[in-house]
Amino acid sequence: MTSVEEIRGKVAEVLPGVRKDLEDLVRIESVSADPARRGEVQRSAEAVAELFRAERFDSVEIVSHDGGAPAVIAHKRGPEGAPTVLLYAHHDVQPENDHADWDSAPFEPTERDGRLYARGAADDKAGIAAHLGALRVHGEDLPVSVKMFIEGEEEVGSETLPDLLKAHQDRLAADVIVIADSGNWDIGVPALTTSLRGLVRVDVEVRTLTHAVHSGMWGGLVPDALITLSRVIASLHDERGNVAVAGLHSGPAADVEYPEERLRAESGAAPGVEWIGDGPVVERLWTKPSISVTGLDAPKVAGASNTLVPAARAKISMRIAPGDTTENALACLRAHLESHVPWGATLGVTVVDTGEATAIDATGPAYDAARAAFTEAWDGTSPVDMGVGGSIPFIAEFLEAFPQASVLVTGVEDPDTRAHGANEGLHLAEFERVVLAEALLLHQLGRL
Repeated sequence: MTSVEEIRGKVAEVLPGVRKDLEDLVRIESVSADPARRGEVQRSAEAVAELFRAERFDSVEIVSHDGGAPAVIAHKRGPEGAPTVLLYAHHDVQPENDHADWDSAPFEPTERDGRLYARGAADDKAGIAAHLGALRVHGEDLPVSVKMFIEGEEEVGSETLPDLLKAHQDRLAADVIVIADSGNWDIGVPALTTSLRGLVRVDVEVRTLTHAVHSGMWGGLVPDALITLSRVIASLHDERGNVAVAGLHSGPAADVEYPEERLRAESGAAPGVEWIGDGPVVERLWTKPSISVTGLDAPKVAGASNTLVPAARAKISMRIAPGDTTENALACLRAHLESHVPWGATLGVTVVDTGEATAIDATGPAYDAARAAFTEAWDGTSPVDMGVGGSIPFIAEFLEAFPQASVLVTGVEDPDTRAHGANEGLHLAEFERVVLAEALLLHQLGRL
């Protein structure tokens, strides 16, 4: 297949079957965080493996490491001497949480107003479907050799991924790696993700008493743990909302306009709420550190006794900028907390999890091919080099395991996908462009 129009026509031809396969995958409740649905995660891996067998892959295997969730590895040979492309996605999904928050059943794909709604419809079973669609466009005239790696535990931190990459490194080695687990800048505007912040999460506990005591008898002399913890938390930002932890890295971001109206709509900020921090919006979101408190352990207001609270805990989530390391960030955060605990209170810091930040060198022939393919698929609109404020730590694992490969981070999501939340939805017209872009990319890579 040599012409763009032929490829466009083939995309339209294969899309109905690809959508059916996506819907079948979505119906499998592969929630990796739920031990009760471990069997569903296994069933999901088996369904993915069957899809690759139906495409006449030369080898298809379900693998795992040390009790981890099942992943699927598959290989299909292309022309002699053609580049090898590794296509990544993951088949596990986030918990659906309260079904009452959904407008339709979370595991029954439902189309409304041009979107397909269901848990995993976008993140990331649509990534699997996009890979399948691109392969079906080329059929037996595949222009490159293809390796598939479909992970089963991305939504719970990819704990065994480094071991899987090490154990199967020869089988996964490639010239180009396409990771379909990110998104596009907007409807009608494609993107290549070139930076992601890292993550450090800790549980912080302060203790001021060995046991609760009467607030009237001892208030005014003995500090309670909630007031003490509040002062520690307040020290993490300056008056303008900038992170006040010394020693953290910050950097510049791409020159991308993020309009105020869109920012408010997508962030869900309540009316009248002001933005925190200084500098360009995209720097604050992509290339500067952030600190949030995502949980508190303390007595509830309803039914609280009239006593001084002896201990209180907070979960602190810190996103670190590309160019920083989790080792440095954790050391800086510890030092800050220790120096800001008032009144001699006891401080405890427990690390929950970490994930390295990523900065990708988005230059070279593979990126040139990707930009050309995306521009064609989006009818002349060039892709934005986009940062992501969230963390996908496994990308750093791929960069470390395959340092010679060009790593392209793409995806099917858009600003209203609502991944991880209720009413997760896939924009079907954008999905068609994603399939076309990947089919064109394989075509371009085969000509290198």
